Amino acid sequence: MRQFWAFVIKEFCHIFRDRRTMLILLGMPVVQIMLFGFAITTEINHSRVAVLDPSKDAVTARILERIDENRYFSVVKELRSASQVEEVFRRDEADVVVAFTPDFGENLRTTGDVGVQIVTDATDPNTASITAGYVQGVLRQALQEVAVAGGARPQLTVQTHLLFNPQMKSAYNFVPGVMGLILMLICAMMTSISIVREKETGTMEVLLVSPIRPIFIILAKAVPYLILSCVNVATILFLAVYVLHVPVAGSLWTLSILSLLLIAVALSLGLLISCLVESQVAAMLVSGMMLMMPVMLLSGMIFPVESMPAVLQWVAQIVPAKWYIVAVKKVMIEGLGFEAVWREAAVLAGMAALLVVASLKKFKVRLE
Repeated sequence: MRQFWAFVIKEFCHIFRDRRTMLILLGMPVVQIMLFGFAITTEINHSRVAVLDPSKDAVTARILERIDENRYFSVVKELRSASQVEEVFRRDEADVVVAFTPDFGENLRTTGDVGVQIVTDATDPNTASITAGYVQGVLRQALQEVAVAGGARPQLTVQTHLLFNPQMKSAYNFVPGVMGLILMLICAMMTSISIVREKETGTMEVLLVSPIRPIFIILAKAVPYLILSCVNVATILFLAVYVLHVPVAGSLWTLSILSLLLIAVALSLGLLISCLVESQVAAMLVSGMMLMMPVMLLSGMIFPVESMPAVLQWVAQIVPAKWYIVAVKKVMIEGLGFEAVWREAAVLAGMAALLVVASLKKFKVRLE
């Protein structure tokens, strides 16, 4: 037994000596419970509400005050006409629009029958339905409070209008998310093992003594995967349009440019990982495990980023797939042009340039 416990103590010493193993054993559970605990939520917090109020009377003003006081909503914009409703969604200025009927207050005082229309962006069907339900509950509660104060018995009729995806097809939401997930994981994982494979097989010496500059070595590693990734994008779009019946409402060229930018980011990230690790197994673990969870949880693919705590919202800004998914929904579902997604395209281009520079800095021109 003494020899057995000696081996146990020796194994503990090996584990404590390896910082990476300790980080995985003790750090990963903390990160996972924090991410899953705060990122996985179906609550809608601080949704932006735009209001169309033709009557502009005291009753609707009090109802809007109740909506704005609710922690789930913030009244951010007042619309002048119904033609502005779709525009605020295309400009990403509101998450939901509440439209009162004309003579809302007068109808409440006379007949008690009033109507409200709730308009939501259904590119994410789950979020749209939850938001509409929240708004309807707040409206009924606020109207009841106003009616009790005025002595009326209200009968509220609510109409829900779903923009961009009236059929509530879930494919409209998960196709852009799956595109971002596939491109990030496949491109990063395949390129991450490229340089490491050269190190392990001993062919890196041939590359280093050749007259080729390091930047061309790195780019040569990325070009084949770039072409294969373009084939993947074409395949995904073909299946999305002709099998899942998800339309490409906007410009196909704009969608292609956005996809190329995300591919460039993923390839650059994979090359950086391959420059930092020493084995193919480590490269696959880093690119697979460390990219999958942030992409799935912090990109808005499954859960809305706006409902997460402020810290996770800041962290989500460095997830490339988040910018890509937002831009693809605008182009593919809402039918917007490049002028509506230039910010997301600029962020992806900046990330790609930064990662390429970092890969060049970390690329070792001498073997150790």
